[in-house]
Amino acid sequence: MKKAEKTVKTNPAAKKAVKKVSKVVDKVTKAPAKKKETKKKVAKKTKKKETKKKVAKKTAKKAPAKSKKKAAKKKTKK
Repeated sequence: MKKAEKTVKTNPAAKKAVKKVSKVVDKVTKAPAKKKETKKKVAKKTKKKETKKKVAKKTAKKAPAKSKKKAAKKKTKK
């Protein structure tokens, strides 16, 4: 181990290699944090879907009486 440390101190190419490896190690160790962000994004997407449902309900309320009756019949048939 001591010999390897010496070569890193004296050899610039070895220094670069060690930096690259340490970067990769950091990425691997910090990977779980990224998963949390994706969960947040998923939550945002589901919220958007909910709002679309709300919009659909609002448009149904605005619809004329005939179409409302048809919709009611469809629900009762099931």
